[in-house]
Amino acid sequence: MKLIHSTSTLVFFASIAAAQSVPNLPQPLDDASFFAVNQAEAELGQLLFYDPILSGNKTIACATCHHPDFGTSDGLALSFGDGGVGLGPTRRFDPSNIPEERIPRNSPALFNLGAREVIRLFHDGRLEFDPAQPNGIRTPMGGDMADGFASILSAQTMFPVLSRDEMAGSFRENEVAQLVRQGRITGQGGAWDVLAERVRDIPAYVQKFEAVYPDVTGPEDIGFTKISDAVAAFMEFEWRSDTAPFDAVLRGQADFEGLAATGADLFYGKANCAQCHSGPLLTDQGFHAMAVPQIGPGKSATFETHHRDDGRFRVTGKEADRYAFRTPSLRNVALTAPYGHAGAHRDLAAFVADHADPARALAQFDRTQVVLPSYDAPDFTVLDDPEQVAAISAAVKAAPVSLSDAEITAIVAFLNTLTDPISVAGRLGIPDAVPSGLDVPRQEAR
Repeated sequence: MKLIHSTSTLVFFASIAAAQSVPNLPQPLDDASFFAVNQAEAELGQLLFYDPILSGNKTIACATCHHPDFGTSDGLALSFGDGGVGLGPTRRFDPSNIPEERIPRNSPALFNLGAREVIRLFHDGRLEFDPAQPNGIRTPMGGDMADGFASILSAQTMFPVLSRDEMAGSFRENEVAQLVRQGRITGQGGAWDVLAERVRDIPAYVQKFEAVYPDVTGPEDIGFTKISDAVAAFMEFEWRSDTAPFDAVLRGQADFEGLAATGADLFYGKANCAQCHSGPLLTDQGFHAMAVPQIGPGKSATFETHHRDDGRFRVTGKEADRYAFRTPSLRNVALTAPYGHAGAHRDLAAFVADHADPARALAQFDRTQVVLPSYDAPDFTVLDDPEQVAAISAAVKAAPVSLSDAEITAIVAFLNTLTDPISVAGRLGIPDAVPSGLDVPRQEAR
């Protein structure tokens, strides 16, 4: 028997469901919550996002580590940028170009980066909106930062191209990496300019830039900030996420049902998740030490030899910020594993359980759940050091919460309501080809 529901019937049932509510829910997102995006600019950015032309050796695109097939991440705890082959969990190192080390932090998801409330980026927030700065953006480059970026997201997109382990490659291999090593980033002949020159040399790109930007009347007007602005516009347009079942609840069009309703009550109540994962993006945009396991090379300066990651402390120098990391948005979280700044957890339920009592969980962490490509590296140096483990645990300020297996299952059911089919599929998708003629990152045929 085929059932047909009229619009009025659906609205009736939705209104009944909406009458039941979870307290403390945030206000819904709307168009005013996001920066306006020019679709033509986003379409140009789509090509650049998937084009390896912006990497030192022309082998890595933004999409290599932020691919829609893996929830705009890469499905790995810590991946390989330059020197890696394959995509997602099958990515491995190239024996003919072995990477110097793994990328030190997990590849974050890209949903809702065009939301106005997003004022900090990277796991440690080292790039953030700051009206006190001449260009309105505070970055590790300080006063050397180029002017002209349309947003902090635009500025952020152009840092991976400077990273040896992400997109630049070794100084022994290409001019871009050599310039980065010499500290020549901005200005004529700097690393960003050399990459922009590659784009300027492709007539199809020049035509598209001229069509999108009124102040571009020839190749010489295509600076690196224009390239990054287009990439940012694509990400803002492609992965805006405000049409999940969660959003229907916020707009009073539906209600949580079954386990998801129980999970929502726990999330906003006993489990205390919303203390940090607040607002419509489910993040307070702040930094918290939650004893998330540290694996891999860690973050260190060239002259340092440790493998730890001090998180926000590396930005502020404040002891209170040691081991604190930015609260991630939970939008589409069911699809963005592994979790944590080093991607130590492959399973969402396990991560929720460990997050409820982080110090205890760190002491008992199961390393077999870590998804890492095979590579000869001291990945567990920090976890093998009792003193470092104790220091990470001691930094936690949140009180532990006791959750049963059933309660954890319910919270995960609630988190599944944050999955947004429209944003997951993307609005423009993966291009068939890019103007450079280089390979678009795709999963290998099986």
